[in-house]
Amino acid sequence: MMRTYPLDAGAKTPLYEQLYRAIRQDIMSGALAGGQRMPSKRRLAAHLEVSQSTIETAYGQLAAEGYLLAKPRSGYFVQSMERAAPAAPAAPDAPDAPAPAAAPDAPDAPAVAFDLRTNRVDTDGFPFATWAKLLRGELTCRASQLLDAVPPQGAPELRAQICEYLAEFRGIRARPEQVVVGAGSEYLLMLLIQLLGRERVYALENPGYPQLRRVFCAGGAQVAPIGLDGSGLRVDALRRSRAGAVYLTPSHHFPLGVVMPAARRLEVLQWAAEGQDRYILEDDYDSEFRYASRPIPAMKQLDHAGRVIYLNTFAKSLAPSLRIGYMVLPERLLPAYRETLGFYASTVPSFEQYTLARFLQSGSFERHVARIRNRYKSRRDRLLAALQRSTLAGRLHVTGAEAGLHLLARLDGPLSEAQMVARAAQCGVRVAGLSGYYLPGSEACPPATVLLGYAGLAGDAPEQAVATLETAWG
Repeated sequence: MMRTYPLDAGAKTPLYEQLYRAIRQDIMSGALAGGQRMPSKRRLAAHLEVSQSTIETAYGQLAAEGYLLAKPRSGYFVQSMERAAPAAPAAPDAPDAPAPAAAPDAPDAPAVAFDLRTNRVDTDGFPFATWAKLLRGELTCRASQLLDAVPPQGAPELRAQICEYLAEFRGIRARPEQVVVGAGSEYLLMLLIQLLGRERVYALENPGYPQLRRVFCAGGAQVAPIGLDGSGLRVDALRRSRAGAVYLTPSHHFPLGVVMPAARRLEVLQWAAEGQDRYILEDDYDSEFRYASRPIPAMKQLDHAGRVIYLNTFAKSLAPSLRIGYMVLPERLLPAYRETLGFYASTVPSFEQYTLARFLQSGSFERHVARIRNRYKSRRDRLLAALQRSTLAGRLHVTGAEAGLHLLARLDGPLSEAQMVARAAQCGVRVAGLSGYYLPGSEACPPATVLLGYAGLAGDAPEQAVATLETAWG
């Protein structure tokens, strides 16, 4: 029998979102069993008396988050949400290899015409006029208050606005007391190492940000690299690592672009619940930039046991130079944080904190993100179109273009990854090889694959960069 979902056309929440939430709840509760086929879009639309586009949008979002599986010419099927049974402890993985040293630029390297690295953002898109106006307003209304030190966890106004933003756009319910504002994710991670303890093992995704491992090792912590499969971090390898905490980018893995489906998220949450003092460090670094569907909900939204520590920054959405990040601590960690780390002064100037609070409160941040998302989407689309028209099209395989600010490009043929990077550099295009994000000795790295970041490609730069890569790799 087809299920009936009460939808309110007069509600503020769109019909497709009402349906998406209702179906998701049925899947999570087990009312819809794993493997069960969903009604066709046409049948369900007629049953609920809504448009087929409403059904299609709801199904598409559920598929993007891993609640449904779309099978060509067969329809949509419910993904199993069964949690994995605890595995028997196994021997820990081998000790880590030394972190790779960054290769210096060659002294005679040609000038860079196109920088396709992933740490680029569109600085021309920063809302200077709005920011300056809000800053002047804060200078006028707060005056000498701006010269006083803000509370150690950050200005109360900013923490309150962050909570409102997270509730509306990420589905996270938190109190301002749980929010800690700091000068970027690296600083916040150093605080977490002190809070959770240097003696525990921290599991890190492999591949991942090379800088992460350096931060944990510099803090005196032991790290365990964990490989990925098509659903994200492998929980079986996580169990073998004997880790007490795991760092994840579940909504959009860097650099592979994998979205961790709901079933795998529940497995990781189950792993955390099995230990007395296990935690998940969720980095939601570029959640604003998803182009094919709504942003993927944060893993923190599924956390009912207080095991997820949520981290995010404004580096991608505004500018890296602002150095403003934040984390949301579970209630259970607040007493320990205040006792052991409450003496640290805030590392973000009060000027920036109060201005950012007003930027969020006024709706300027939401409007800015919408504008910059459209700009990045346009640059991505132009880059993809140029690649498809190029002579590389038959040999170049692109993945990870659905979200974020970069894509992966694997080239068939005799060129190795190192040759791709070197030849591109000789032609004035700077790209990064995927192997640089794997720990040394990793065998799972795909061959001849590079990252192409498009955030800094303004105007006709996407087409020009592709034309240059045709020469370099052709």
